[in-house]
Amino acid sequence: MGKSQDLYKKAKKIIPGGTQLLSKRPEMFLPFFWPAYYKKAKGCKVWDLDDKKYIDMSYMAIGASILGYADKDVDAAVKKRIRQGSISTLNCPEEVELAQLLCKLHPWAKMVRFARTGGEAMAIAVRIARAKTKKDIILFCGYHGWHDWYLSSNLANNQALDGHLLPGLNPIGVPRGLKGTTLPFEYNDTDKFLKLVKKHKKNIAAVVMEPIRNHYPKKGFLETIRKVTQKLGIILVFDEVSSGFRLTLGGAHLKFKVNPDIAVFAKAISNGYPMAAVIGRNKVMDIAQETFISSTYWTEGIGPTAVLATIKKLKVKKVANYLIKIGKEIQKGWIRLANKHNLDITVSGIAPLGHFTFNYDQPLVLKTLFTQQMLLEGFLATNDFYASYSHKNQHLKAYLKATDDVFRFIRQAIKKGKPENYLKGPICHEGFKRLT
Repeated sequence: MGKSQDLYKKAKKIIPGGTQLLSKRPEMFLPFFWPAYYKKAKGCKVWDLDDKKYIDMSYMAIGASILGYADKDVDAAVKKRIRQGSISTLNCPEEVELAQLLCKLHPWAKMVRFARTGGEAMAIAVRIARAKTKKDIILFCGYHGWHDWYLSSNLANNQALDGHLLPGLNPIGVPRGLKGTTLPFEYNDTDKFLKLVKKHKKNIAAVVMEPIRNHYPKKGFLETIRKVTQKLGIILVFDEVSSGFRLTLGGAHLKFKVNPDIAVFAKAISNGYPMAAVIGRNKVMDIAQETFISSTYWTEGIGPTAVLATIKKLKVKKVANYLIKIGKEIQKGWIRLANKHNLDITVSGIAPLGHFTFNYDQPLVLKTLFTQQMLLEGFLATNDFYASYSHKNQHLKAYLKATDDVFRFIRQAIKKGKPENYLKGPICHEGFKRLT
């Protein structure tokens, strides 16, 4: 179990929830055995507190490290900014250069505001939309963070966010007055969207959605949403926190030729340094001067510097094309190996953000078993793979070889019955659960 789990036991006593991010809880992977903390990370390699080395074939910092950990070019730019001073009473000039670059990549956008995390950037976008329209209701699909505007959906129905976020989320602490202000619809469900619009159109401030997540948009889906929102004066917000810069240089919406009123970026744009951007049409964004949106650490220089260096490398190395290529290789590998061992799985997700599910009565048992056995092979692995530029051919080959062995092991465990007997600890968590 090692030093990492020892430290995590202490953490759970003094940090509510154990970690700062639900997605990084060890219980979401392999309770009692997941190496909770890292000493060093480079490329796609991670060393835990016991100096054990792993190849990260899972989330790559929950999608934040698109180039790989400790990228030398991004780090060099950041170190230079640090030596010059990361923050002062004056503003950093990099934010102006970055704003110009983002608008150049997205010609429909004319103004930019910056934040440092995806969740807060989404809250900014919603504030701007409500301020501009002077209306309250948000129609949404997809995952958009932890803030009150989003979790308020569960005030009306405690299952409203199931399928969008995680099951079991209690909106305790969210003001009851927000009930009914955030209403969900499913991706590619045009009929449900149109019914919601018809019922609430007099008070809809914005439609907030990921332009793509697990599935590509059906023909006419995004176009219909754009047409309806334009006709009714509803702000269309594309959440590109996860999808941005993975399918093309800029927002994924550029590939679909459907432009929103506001787009939000974080994660991949800065390769692991805290940074987020809200870009939009000037007639919408300018309202930010009339509502109060302001924070000291949104003015530091490291974030914008990291983004400029990251985007430069993404462009020069054609990283989006590379992510698509290796993501497809992994997805094809899952399918080939599952067929080889007669395992019933479903593979989905866009190529750079792929995942698979076990189609059995106890899928979480098999997911936990997969993680457990892959960890023994030297891989941080779950049923998701977030591609990065640091994943090279040798990593993919080694991973698929290990997956071959582990799929064989899982097939045998299923044949023998009660595969949970092969687990060394509890089953991983699926949704939100209190830690005791």
